[in-house]
Amino acid sequence: MNIHKPMNDNQEPSSAISAEMMKDFLREMQVYRSAIKEMKTKLENLDDSFHVHYEYNPIHHIDTRLKSPQSIVKKLHKKGKEVNLENMREYVSDIAGVRVICNYVNDLEKVAEILLGQDDVTLIRRKEYHRIQTPNGYRSLHLVVSIPVYLAYEKRDVKVEIQIRTIAMDLWGSLEHELRYKNKSGAEVPEYLSDRLYHCSQVLKGIDEEMQEIYDEIKKLSD
Repeated sequence: MNIHKPMNDNQEPSSAISAEMMKDFLREMQVYRSAIKEMKTKLENLDDSFHVHYEYNPIHHIDTRLKSPQSIVKKLHKKGKEVNLENMREYVSDIAGVRVICNYVNDLEKVAEILLGQDDVTLIRRKEYHRIQTPNGYRSLHLVVSIPVYLAYEKRDVKVEIQIRTIAMDLWGSLEHELRYKNKSGAEVPEYLSDRLYHCSQVLKGIDEEMQEIYDEIKKLSD
């Protein structure tokens, strides 16, 4: 189960797409690029507002990714859908990707709650990988939302996938993905190495919990 989705997605466009359809796809990419900018601004404003009210920034940093036309085509093929703009909008929910890296475990829910409380953010799907025991050790809070994007002559509701993680979650997720794809043979990573990667995820989970407890104790002392 590959539930980790990297922010790097710079493949070349697929030769399976006609030149005319590629133009349509590239024009559509601008809409999703605008959605990424809108969401990034929302999150930065959220972080600034939180600092004003609580003298604390829950967000450590933000990464973004725009899915390539090639990856979109592959995803549509995998879902058994015809490659066109309508199916792209309907069945591919992670074209615009935003990753929010937070300082502590409790920040994940805080950020999600405030973001989803905004009038123009509509929740489509929520997956709490940070709360369940995933087979490979992956942890993250995933949201798929819809936000309005104002274009020259229309308003469009656009899907954005948001991954909210702690620094430790992102450390493991990024390195785990890189290590698995370093295997140039294409073969599956041996079970004993997968077990070691899983063990690392549990160690980092413990560190996340410990750091949250330390932060809470220090905050009590300063209140």
